[in-house]
Amino acid sequence: MIVEHLNLVDFRNYAEADVALDAGPNVFVGRNGQGKTNLAEAIGFLATLGSHRVSNDAPMVRDSADYAIIRARLAHGERRVLLEAQVNRQGANKARVNGAAVKPAELPRYAQVVLFAPEDLQIVRGDPSARRRFMDQLLVQRSPRFAGVIGDYDRVLKQRSALLKSARARGIRGDQLSTLDVWDDKLVALGSELIQARLALAADLSAPMTAAYTAIAGADHAPQLEWALSVRGEDPEEQDAQPAHAAPAGVIAEQFREALALRRAAELERGLTLVGPHRDDLVLRVRGLPVKGYASHGESWSVALGLRLASAELLRAESRLGDPVLILDDVFAELDADRRARLAALASGFEQVIVTAAVGEDVPAGLRARVVRVESGRILEDPHA
Repeated sequence: MIVEHLNLVDFRNYAEADVALDAGPNVFVGRNGQGKTNLAEAIGFLATLGSHRVSNDAPMVRDSADYAIIRARLAHGERRVLLEAQVNRQGANKARVNGAAVKPAELPRYAQVVLFAPEDLQIVRGDPSARRRFMDQLLVQRSPRFAGVIGDYDRVLKQRSALLKSARARGIRGDQLSTLDVWDDKLVALGSELIQARLALAADLSAPMTAAYTAIAGADHAPQLEWALSVRGEDPEEQDAQPAHAAPAGVIAEQFREALALRRAAELERGLTLVGPHRDDLVLRVRGLPVKGYASHGESWSVALGLRLASAELLRAESRLGDPVLILDDVFAELDADRRARLAALASGFEQVIVTAAVGEDVPAGLRARVVRVESGRILEDPHA
């Protein structure tokens, strides 16, 4: 897949922008705060329906505007597709494919993008929410219908937690709260499907993750990724925690129901839903130790890069759209010379690569076939490229 043209209206610092892109590498160079990352963010949004920088959509809308528009013409071989997303400051977003209105969840069917940015270090070192978000965005790219599953689960979770909070305030005991059983059924049905999909994704990422990490780090540190599931009472901080492998959907659902029953008193006391995929964690290990708290800075970067490159390989192997677009957002400045060279060698094999950098010389020469300067929201071809 190739992004041939990108048009933005009232997106971040762009009142309007038109950007033509080539197959192969495209490098956007400019000082910090000029709008380079905004271009990467816009392309990534079409594939993941979210931002790699913020958890809600409002910051992507330009000041004083009510909504932003992202339009992109994509090439899938000889076929051309025009995607449009209207990102609203408030309310539901809208989307079009070739001019016809569709649900936003349809956009990832046409756009596949893998974006790596310095923020990805939080996948490795940050809270569990960063790891859940990474996996869920990849789930949506791999199977767009999961955007609906995740959205429905989040709505049910919110309703159930609101009921628990209300019951706590009114002093209602669990046996007096029959409506909670209805929300339990919905939570278990949606949550079990999500857990099952996450387990399968972790298993499928394992081999490409090992290959990508070894290629980036230049050493085989036996990287591992496995889920610690709250429905099984697992603690991700325990070094000897057993990996959570795929299980029949009925088994996951039964464990989920048992966990809800066991924690009901605690949930009523705290007014929170304490078990479910929203409480799970993806445990990452190298050399048999958790990356968080044990890995060096270089190892942490290699794990984060390995996860993104493994994602790209997985999508490439499964997709009929060709290679995903690989975006490297302000990454090379953070890497040593060896990792820069290894990453450039891996990236050069993709149909289209988009790189942002504050200093063009940070990007290995092999990726500098085309350089575009970005200054204060203006796109300028670099005559010296």
